[in-house]
Amino acid sequence: MDTNQQEYERYQQAKKKVEKIKGFYGNLISYIVVNLFLLFINLKYTPEELWFFWPMLGWGIGLAFHGMKAFDYTPFLGKDWEERKLKEFMDQEKRGNHGK
Repeated sequence: MDTNQQEYERYQQAKKKVEKIKGFYGNLISYIVVNLFLLFINLKYTPEELWFFWPMLGWGIGLAFHGMKAFDYTPFLGKDWEERKLKEFMDQEKRGNHGK
């Protein structure tokens, strides 16, 4: 493969990673701003009932998964697991077991 082509492909992969990280930070900023606003509304108009943490919790779980994906942190079923499973299925196919 041409060196320029390899360099271009590495550049494209790096660019995709940067875009994923930028997307996460955009989501994080939105999370902070919106949840501060919800906290303000909750404490000003219905301080006797604290409901602001429910949307914070739901969005926070999604944000955590987004961050894990953006920074390639996969403690469960990561790339190693995926590659091992692919090899296992290919070996089974080669032996004619077809997943049995």
